[in-house]
Amino acid sequence: MHAQAKDADILPERTRAALGDAVAQVNQLVLGKPNEVRLAFTTLLAGGHLLIEDLPGLGKTTLARAMAASLGLDFQRMQFTSDLLPSDIIGVSIFDQTAREFRFHPGPVFTQLLLADEINRAPPRTQSALLEAMAEHQVTVDGVTHTLPQPFFVVATQNPVDLAGTFPLPDSQMDRFLLRLHLGYPDAGAEREMLAGADRRDLIAGSLPRLSSQDVLALREAVGRVHASEALVAYVQALLQESRRHPGVQVGLSPRAGLGLLRGARALALLEGRTHALPEDVQALFAAVAAHRLVPESEADGRDALAGRILRAVAVD
Repeated sequence: MHAQAKDADILPERTRAALGDAVAQVNQLVLGKPNEVRLAFTTLLAGGHLLIEDLPGLGKTTLARAMAASLGLDFQRMQFTSDLLPSDIIGVSIFDQTAREFRFHPGPVFTQLLLADEINRAPPRTQSALLEAMAEHQVTVDGVTHTLPQPFFVVATQNPVDLAGTFPLPDSQMDRFLLRLHLGYPDAGAEREMLAGADRRDLIAGSLPRLSSQDVLALREAVGRVHASEALVAYVQALLQESRRHPGVQVGLSPRAGLGLLRGARALALLEGRTHALPEDVQALFAAVAAHRLVPESEADGRDALAGRILRAVAVD
């Protein structure tokens, strides 16, 4: 294995400490979900986007707002509805009578952390308006390309598809999300503390940023310097190949999914204070990265269970 760089060569101690403070603050605001908070930060550091799928009222919006407040990022919330138009998201060019020219009026997507709330309540055409923004960090209106602010991070929430008034996300849109999470109900202790404590919105409003947007960009750059051994790369490739031939899988994982899994493992290692990624990092992320990308042969085969079987079928050398 290659010699490992020192911690200081990857990340200044001040930034590392501030990152720990930011994670701790979000855990104080989103009670009883330390693993989900860890995975959300992993997605951010990896430069990906996060999809949170769960029933209404379980803290999806709170998590997004808490991260924006703790990271010092510009924040916009967009409520997706059945009558939402693509121009409502990306913006529109309007003719200025005085200047005798069209002027672009940017939409809510021009922010650093965009909460796309209940994304699957909008029709597919509107959902796809986010596609270029998420993939290229830019939008094109009337043939003119507009670059989005950096860092750019989408946290989308969606209700289970069996609820009324939902439109399933197309596979191309699902593939743009690095991780998909389920929050679930809080445990009894966390729920009691939430009920007895102050309103989460008031607590978030009073929270101080622990990092800046420049710190977030520096953290993303540092992720690329986290070491991944040849053996780890081979393990990720073996998981990709297994997903394509595993019983019950109609469509397996793409190379893009493998790249995302590897970068996510590096980001998780950095978050936990290491300069090299481990198989345990890949295993911790695999279901969240893979399940929403897999297409089972039968809907009776749950995607999460399918991802778990694929992971267990591949041994770590």
